[in-house]
Amino acid sequence: MPPSYAHVVTALRSAGCVFAEDEARLILSAARTPAELTVMVDRRVAGLPLEHVLGWAEFRGLRIAVEPGVFVPRRRTEFLVEQAVALATEAPVVVDLCCGSGAVGAALAAALPGAELHAADVDPAAVRCARRNVGAGARVHEGDLFEALPRALRGRIGILAANVPYVPTGEVGLLPPEARDHEPLVALDGGGDGLDVLRRVAGEAPRWLAPGGSLLVETSERQAGLAVEILADAGLIPRLEVSEELYANVVIGLKGS
Repeated sequence: MPPSYAHVVTALRSAGCVFAEDEARLILSAARTPAELTVMVDRRVAGLPLEHVLGWAEFRGLRIAVEPGVFVPRRRTEFLVEQAVALATEAPVVVDLCCGSGAVGAALAAALPGAELHAADVDPAAVRCARRNVGAGARVHEGDLFEALPRALRGRIGILAANVPYVPTGEVGLLPPEARDHEPLVALDGGGDGLDVLRRVAGEAPRWLAPGGSLLVETSERQAGLAVEILADAGLIPRLEVSEELYANVVIGLKGS
């Protein structure tokens, strides 16, 4: 006999799942057979992220495919997409750098019809996953930051969304086990102060942005001031946007016309 809703809730709650009822409904709706339901519950109880158990994550109303070992898109990153959409011109060239599952790129493509979308990540698993999510009209590239992108994009990018890793190396071990144990270190570890990858992106961004184009980067409240300085030092015109509702901090760097 397959586990009932009550049994699933009890199992999830015993494993420490705060939203056991909601998770139980999602797992029950996703399982196609009793055997699959049992496996899914066991995987969640063992600590696998819910999104990896389901095979998808919801992001700005889209169902984003998420494979084991791929960074799970966070709801706070929807604020970065919102800011990017507000800045976009008609039919922009959009790049989702450090794309992970491609959630940001997919959301931007949905919100900006006619955009030329490129996404890139250094992790082959992320690249495979992103190709499932961004749509047939987009191009997904594998490689280290800008090295992955076609040279023809230099000076043409209107929206450069770079959801770089920003957890300081010494704090990675303090992350929740779901992230620490099941998401790739390259998507979490931002170096000594958490801003090493941001420095690399900011240093190269002016050569890739079109006049009037913008770099958008998510960071923490604690790092936001230094992140603004980094973008300014790179020659961009920086500003900080904050969503208290989503606990999101997005630093935007504008390239002058």
